[in-house]
Amino acid sequence: MRGATAGVVLAAGLSRRMGRNKLLVPVEGVPMVRRVAEAALAGGLVPVVVVVRGGADDVRQALEGLPVTFAETGRPEAGLSSSLRVGIAALRAHGAANSRDTCPAVAAAMVLLGDMPWVESSDVRRLVQAFDPEAGRAICVPVHAGRRGNPVLWASSYFADMMRLRGDVGARSLLQRHAAYVHEVRVDSDGVLRDVDTPEAIAPSRADR
Repeated sequence: MRGATAGVVLAAGLSRRMGRNKLLVPVEGVPMVRRVAEAALAGGLVPVVVVVRGGADDVRQALEGLPVTFAETGRPEAGLSSSLRVGIAALRAHGAANSRDTCPAVAAAMVLLGDMPWVESSDVRRLVQAFDPEAGRAICVPVHAGRRGNPVLWASSYFADMMRLRGDVGARSLLQRHAAYVHEVRVDSDGVLRDVDTPEAIAPSRADR
């Protein structure tokens, strides 16, 4: 067994442009962040770590009943890289706390954004199926209509680089640095390109009002 493919859902944003916690906004009847977590789980990611703000009981309640693990960041204002570091650290702690006999070591982690509710479980599975570091596919990026999107799947060999990231840029700089190992995976859904920053962004989704 090559190891588990984990998921890290970044759900600690401040939603400044939205005016409220956008992750709780229902999209087709389901809170946005729950749709993301469900896609991760249905796509076969184990474990799934959800990074939240300290005291974010509302997000925890929105994910009630799902087999996810929560990790808290005390500095949501520090941007995506801070949340990413918290998520990767949680995966490392998970691996250290579990025997490999009962819980395979994490070989890769898919980083999902909590405000991309149209990512489908089939997109997640396609990225997992494409992943093969020995064949040079150590970083798998979804592509739709010629554009790269999210989520991105990373081999565990990049975890140390992720822990050194700073600012509100996520791991984009690592894609450039390790371009030779980036594998583009074509997907049918445009959900890998669509995020929600404003109320207007939800309108095309038939979101509940």
